[in-house]
Amino acid sequence: MKMQANDIVSENPQSTVVAQYERTTPRAEAYQSEAELEQGMIAQLQRQGYEYAHIHHEDELIQNLRLQLEKLNDFHFTDSEWERFFKAEIANEGKGIVDKAETIQRDNIKAFTLDDGTQKNIYLIDQQDPHHNSTQVINQYEVSDGKRPNRYDVTILVNGLPLVHIELKRRGVSLKEAFNQINRYGRESFWAGCSLYEYVQIFVISNGTETKYYSNTTRDSHIREQAKQGKKPRQKTCNSFEFTSYWADAKNKVLGDLEDFTATFLTRHSLLNILTKFCVFTDQKILMVMRPYQIAATEKLLNQIEIAHNAKFYGTRDAGGYIWHTTGSGKTLTSFKAAQLASKLSYIEKVLFVVDRKDLDYQTMKEYDRFQKGAANGNTSTKELEKQLNNSKSRIIITTIQKLANFIKKNPDHDIYRKEVVMIFDECHRSQFGDMHTAITKRFKKYYLFGFTGTPIFVENISASSKGTLKTTEDVFGKRLHAYTIVDAIRDHNVLKFRVAYISTMKEKENVKDDQVWGIEEEEALKDDRRITNVSQYILDHFDQQTKRASSYTFSKLINIKEVVTDKKKKVEEERQKTRLSGFNSIFAVQSIDFAKLYYNKLKELQAEQPENKRLKIATIFSYAPNEEVADGEEDEDNDSTDGLDQSSRDFLEAAIKDYNLMFNTAYDTSSEKFPNYYKDVSQRMKNREIDLLIVVNMFLTGFDATTLNTLWVDKNLRYHGLLQAYSRTNRILNSVKTYGNIVCFRNLEDATNKCLALFGDPTAKGVSILRPFEDYFDGYDEVTEDENGEERQEHVKGYTEYLEELRELAQPGEMPLTDADKKQFIKLFGGILKIRNLLTSFDQFAEQDPLSERNLQDYTSIYLSLRDWAKENAESGDKTNINDDIEFEMELVKQVEVNIDYILFLVQQMQGDRADIAELTIQINKAIDSSPDLRDKKDLINRFIESLTPDSEVADKWKEYVDAEKRKEFERIVSEEHLKEGPAKEFIETAWERGYVPEGGLELNAIMPPINPFDPNANREGKLQKVLGKIKGFFGKFFEIAGGEF
Repeated sequence: MKMQANDIVSENPQSTVVAQYERTTPRAEAYQSEAELEQGMIAQLQRQGYEYAHIHHEDELIQNLRLQLEKLNDFHFTDSEWERFFKAEIANEGKGIVDKAETIQRDNIKAFTLDDGTQKNIYLIDQQDPHHNSTQVINQYEVSDGKRPNRYDVTILVNGLPLVHIELKRRGVSLKEAFNQINRYGRESFWAGCSLYEYVQIFVISNGTETKYYSNTTRDSHIREQAKQGKKPRQKTCNSFEFTSYWADAKNKVLGDLEDFTATFLTRHSLLNILTKFCVFTDQKILMVMRPYQIAATEKLLNQIEIAHNAKFYGTRDAGGYIWHTTGSGKTLTSFKAAQLASKLSYIEKVLFVVDRKDLDYQTMKEYDRFQKGAANGNTSTKELEKQLNNSKSRIIITTIQKLANFIKKNPDHDIYRKEVVMIFDECHRSQFGDMHTAITKRFKKYYLFGFTGTPIFVENISASSKGTLKTTEDVFGKRLHAYTIVDAIRDHNVLKFRVAYISTMKEKENVKDDQVWGIEEEEALKDDRRITNVSQYILDHFDQQTKRASSYTFSKLINIKEVVTDKKKKVEEERQKTRLSGFNSIFAVQSIDFAKLYYNKLKELQAEQPENKRLKIATIFSYAPNEEVADGEEDEDNDSTDGLDQSSRDFLEAAIKDYNLMFNTAYDTSSEKFPNYYKDVSQRMKNREIDLLIVVNMFLTGFDATTLNTLWVDKNLRYHGLLQAYSRTNRILNSVKTYGNIVCFRNLEDATNKCLALFGDPTAKGVSILRPFEDYFDGYDEVTEDENGEERQEHVKGYTEYLEELRELAQPGEMPLTDADKKQFIKLFGGILKIRNLLTSFDQFAEQDPLSERNLQDYTSIYLSLRDWAKENAESGDKTNINDDIEFEMELVKQVEVNIDYILFLVQQMQGDRADIAELTIQINKAIDSSPDLRDKKDLINRFIESLTPDSEVADKWKEYVDAEKRKEFERIVSEEHLKEGPAKEFIETAWERGYVPEGGLELNAIMPPINPFDPNANREGKLQKVLGKIKGFFGKFFEIAGGEF
């Protein structure tokens, strides 16, 4: 193809993510041992420019580190300088994994005073010129001074520091075994010696066939490390397999084979770019390694800017493009990194990140601040936006479409219009972008226009209400730069599948095509009181089941909501507290404000007879009624104002907000001063799972993320982008209990759902995105898959009944397996049963068809928990065949079958009457306790209580008295045995009770300890502290929940 004169291409041929990968060497057919896999990888890395270093012990590692840092800095340390630098900056005993991640990512240049008193900047890693860094590969590195001797597989050293560690298993072995092995090293030896392995930024795990990577901090909840003296294992921070990632090429083809992964991810330029450019160390001290599609999109966007700048295409559609990344795939992180890197280009004056609603402005600002405090500038007014545009220090600005439009109106001639400005529009499928586009192109002369969307506008899904000539996303922004669809995200486990249930509420077919007008009779039929009652009753009857209220999990809850939402200057720090939640919450999307009124009042009426503590916490929010029906179900609402509401709707909303104020002790109303804060408060309480059911018309159906939200009830016409945006509120990954986004439709949206998934995924998207029928999970099914050579093969996926049959053959209920192999098999089988039960419980027919009785389930759970205790003892005893290395206990799923103390007391109450056989009830109580992870340690306490009862005792009152007395007795025993200061110890426990957890370390714990002679070598203050902390934690765990949260 002949190049045009103006086709100036500046694309780096060595992109971090390869455009399209095709293997050039034939796949080996022979068996490959783990040692051969390792040697093959090392040879490949050497061919790719890595130096192989014969380093197997810490002294060799430190000696090499000195040489590599001297080479990087073109400087030679004296021995005394090196000793000082090494101890103070590299092997500082007070620093753990998180501090070391911060050193590499943010504090990589150390100001060091030389022996002659002069200052010298010492680089640990060169972030400006990644290729200036040296890369070496080592293997079989040995650590002998940890908890037990370990030998690591393959490590990549960057400037002598171990920044990437690779753990290998032979082909055919579960990938999770490699993951568990790294966790074991974290417990046993990464902290040993000078703790240099705590510098690892990225872990890679592979069994040859499948390869994944992840960062050395936890994605779902960061465990803050306490400063500890002495050589003690630090807490692991890489313990969530759910947050490991696949690597892929720019077309999203997963590169799982180790050879393919090494040829792409581990090329020197890719790995060094990832370490220096595409990691984000957040304000919460979490290291995030960007995923391949995020990196590919960022590089495509930056490359487009560079090409357009060189060719002087700025100010035209050829200077931009759009990124199609499905909802929930992390668009905000991608846009942040793109904005951050674009703002560093010398010819770019500003980067504007433009959102279409003030709530998204608020959320984006919070997200950007999380990635890097102060990196972006938000604004609350057009005047403030103008100041930032005039300020050379404000490089990245987050604003709304409305404020940008106002600025353009008020400033027909401004200097910024003649500067090169990058504009990134979020959720760019929204309708206002057509009007905005005209205003921007008229004023700005050197713009680069980019759009991010999870649901682009194509010809098929253009809204009937679209205005102007710019219809599709491509019309407005130019060509598509990168795509990552719902199918890609579900395949990579970055979002969850959907389960969609269609509940018939009328005999007539309810869905109508766009060109039909709803008749008054049909509209009235849908509003009929009998239908509204039936739907409302269905929601109340099925709420616990659909939102999995029988399951519990730990969650980090925001505790200062009121202060955060009313803080105009955005200076209030969020305060969070670990708490235990039961199940998830939901949104109810309805057709119009009239429907919202009907459902809100009906649900309130149906719940009126329930005791207050049994009622669902229901809220509603809307701001105005659109004049015409919007075909896709996605209409804009103003979260700042209710001025567009008619009086009747406003009065209704005012009354609903009064109910809300009573529920949460707030003081909001529909006024322009307070309504925006009501919106923010609802948003935060939804994220906290404090609201059970939120009734909405359009709000919260796009751009709102809450991991605790799992169910969307739908009585609304949705299609295409409106449908996928609404469904996608439910499918954020949280934990092993939340396995899918749950959609319950009261209108026939099956055809609309299939068309939507075909448009935004591909024609086969339905099979990938939606869960299979009940029968498949219950009885098993055959699945056709492709092997590595693209040939089809049929595999059988076991169902629930097949798992049960295998379990019964292995062990009868209550029967302990004999051999270690049988015990491992039992753990795997029962773990599989718990996972599939978790999925089946949301199907109505499961309760009737479940062949596993409640008693047998309890018996099997008791054995499972006993095996967990056995595995712990096995690990602590130092047994080399540690069972934890190749199995994982599904403790979050065990909680689903857990009984609580109320249930036990109910059984005890029954024992006192003549209605049941006491011996049988005693067995039932003990089985229930044994099957509960949280009650097993309270078994003696409960049994002593039962023995103390007389026939006329009032169980509930006696239990409270008994627990209170036992609690005091045990607390006094700990104080006496450990010689603690009684007053401060009582305050310490009371504080723990208020917070819901025991604070570790710090001055609080020191204040309760007895005096210890600091000069006594045998005093072992640290050991004493840990012993006391262990006893207090045991005491807290035993009494906190059963004492009703009161000390």
